[in-house]
Amino acid sequence: MKQIDRLRSFGLFEARVPRYTSYPTAPVFSPDVGATEQATALAALNPADPVSVYIHIPFCERLCWFCACRTQGTKTLSPVVSYIGTLEQELALLASTLPDGLRMGRMHWGGGTPTILPPSLIHRLARAVKAVIPHTDDWEFSVEIDPTMVDGDKIAALAAEGMNRASIGIQDFDPEVQQAIGRLQPFDVTRDCVAELRAAGIRSLNADLVYGLPHQDLARLDDTVSKVLELSPDRIALFGYAHVPWMSKRQQLIDEDALPKDLERYRLSERAARRFGEAGLESIGIDHFARPEDGLAEAARSGRLRRNFQGYVDDGCATLIGLGASSISRLPTGYIQNAAATPAYVQRIEAGELAGARGHVMTEVDLLRARAIEMLMCDFRLDLEGLREAHGDAVDALRPEIALLRERFGDMVEGSGTMVSIPPEARALTRIIARQFDAHVPEGARFSQAS
Repeated sequence: MKQIDRLRSFGLFEARVPRYTSYPTAPVFSPDVGATEQATALAALNPADPVSVYIHIPFCERLCWFCACRTQGTKTLSPVVSYIGTLEQELALLASTLPDGLRMGRMHWGGGTPTILPPSLIHRLARAVKAVIPHTDDWEFSVEIDPTMVDGDKIAALAAEGMNRASIGIQDFDPEVQQAIGRLQPFDVTRDCVAELRAAGIRSLNADLVYGLPHQDLARLDDTVSKVLELSPDRIALFGYAHVPWMSKRQQLIDEDALPKDLERYRLSERAARRFGEAGLESIGIDHFARPEDGLAEAARSGRLRRNFQGYVDDGCATLIGLGASSISRLPTGYIQNAAATPAYVQRIEAGELAGARGHVMTEVDLLRARAIEMLMCDFRLDLEGLREAHGDAVDALRPEIALLRERFGDMVEGSGTMVSIPPEARALTRIIARQFDAHVPEGARFSQAS
């Protein structure tokens, strides 16, 4: 209990801080940065450097109440077919903008529900992307899979187009929890999906879980963890539920009184993490786990772990090109987000222009702070010498924050003059510690809780 009291004293249960999947975070993006800057940055890419591609499919047949992603419900394929046509138009605009010879090292389809696409649309979209940005020989193609919205034909189509990693949405297997979040997904359906993916030759499987959901308790979580381990995933993402009903209106359907209280929520995350460790998975960053032979674990051990909008990744591509409504591109000059609402995105593309609607142009100090926050989030340490090699004397701008960090957190941070680290017992505070280096938190911005 003493350790809990110490964590509480540093604001673990009260703090509302960013998840730092980018820096600056999306609320900072400005409409003053948009399609013009997007086109200039894309045209200036070095074709010798492979890029990552993210494609957002915003459609779902059911809208899960816990989800805060940009999605919309549909019971027919008509809007989905139309949207694929718009993506093809966006790709045509990219083809006239990108330098010749650019290649794709990674591609990820997210949503929404990418597996709402039937096989014909899977082939059509994948081939349209490859025609504009051919992939490297060692590329990775990952897709977010809803086991209730996929079948053997869809899996076969994805595998034929090169999918070699699947991210399976699970959240929780307890029926009462599922009912409370509007996502019914029987274990046997998920188990059969995993078997079909493995049979199709998919070499890497990721399972997404969420703690802090309504009606979750230790017994129910233990049962879910046991079922997940039975599926033998290569990676596991264990996200804390972000209750943000002011941003995601559907979350108003969730009974707040049924949500675990702060200490219960913390114990849920700790219990799951311990179970995964006992099963032989290595802890990656603040909320991921991976088998020792998995690329994510290898990246963590070698210092190549990175953080982006999908969480922790072993993606070495410096540039991420986002396609579709609300997608965010990470370019050498900064971030650009496509128009968030699907109609606004479609309108821009049909007008013959790129869909960038807001963004942020990075300064040298932004790049320094972004890397400092990424170091803390990925490696639990701040290597000042490494930062100096990359950013020169600009690193001195961090000295006031480092002094305040040691003053505020005491022995919850360790280190000498050139290295600051977060010891294992303080890693629950990582997002709070990283916040100390954020110079861009906008006034009035509201974030999810740190625990």
